[in-house]
Amino acid sequence: MANTLYANCRKALLEAQINWLTDTVKCILVDSSAYTVQVDTHKFLSDIPTSARVTQPQTLTGKSTDGGAADAADVTFPSVSGASIEMIILYKDTGVESTSPLIAVIDTATGLPITPNGGDIIVTWDNGVNKIFRP
Repeated sequence: MANTLYANCRKALLEAQINWLTDTVKCILVDSSAYTVQVDTHKFLSDIPTSARVTQPQTLTGKSTDGGAADAADVTFPSVSGASIEMIILYKDTGVESTSPLIAVIDTATGLPITPNGGDIIVTWDNGVNKIFRP
């Protein structure tokens, strides 16, 4: 698979239900052996089994939309251990998993896959024109 937006996210962006700048957007690191991405049917964080989530979610800060691309400050996941990580998943946090819409899945990036060793994992977003993603 390649980096992509979830179909429900595309719809939500078009209908102004997700605001990159003002909504709380979080990301998690995911084990692909425990989660099969289904971008056309998966809508909410609850569609990702907890067994697939290698890390606790981290909130994106310093978000911007310069040049028409979604961007944010790099993210640090502290003291990561557990299963191998093949994906980064972004979602809008509503406080309830069954209503927190999935935004994007990133599975093609420098450093992926990675096997945690108990140290911090730093996600460094692309500094090119596409940043995290371009809708």
